Amino acid sequence: MHLVLVEPEIPANTGNVARTCAVTGAELHLVKPLGFSVDDKHLKRAGLDYWHLLTIHYHDNFTDFLKAYPGCSFYLATTRAGRVYTDVQYGPDDFLVFGKETAGLPEDIIRRFMDRCIRIPMLSEARSLNLSNSVAVILFEALRQNGFPGLRQTAVQRG
Repeated sequence: MHLVLVEPEIPANTGNVARTCAVTGAELHLVKPLGFSVDDKHLKRAGLDYWHLLTIHYHDNFTDFLKAYPGCSFYLATTRAGRVYTDVQYGPDDFLVFGKETAGLPEDIIRRFMDRCIRIPMLSEARSLNLSNSVAVILFEALRQNGFPGLRQTAVQRG
């Protein structure tokens, strides 16, 4: 699986997403501009000591991302989608795309790919979930549908 953050702004959220990618084997794609430096201490702290497990790609813009992966299957998470994320059958190499914390995905991207948009159900009074929580919810559904490929499914014994 691939997780794509388009113009993320908050280093701790990106760090949490990086940690989620590291423990699941998902590849992380960051689409610029970023609202922080990749050397940010909050980014590094949120990812803890998992950075060596992470595969990360940087893209100058969303167009460059699309050019790098022609023909890829992707889903865009937005509160404006009509389809719920559980109504999709995900493949093992799909790309899950998320927008920046303050504004979500740009309107032109949503309009262009409306048939690929998905949402997480929530109360109508609520604006949205935290970015890293939204990533985890949708990623783990996609992984579940694919049998949690490569992930340990037995308990870790502590002793």
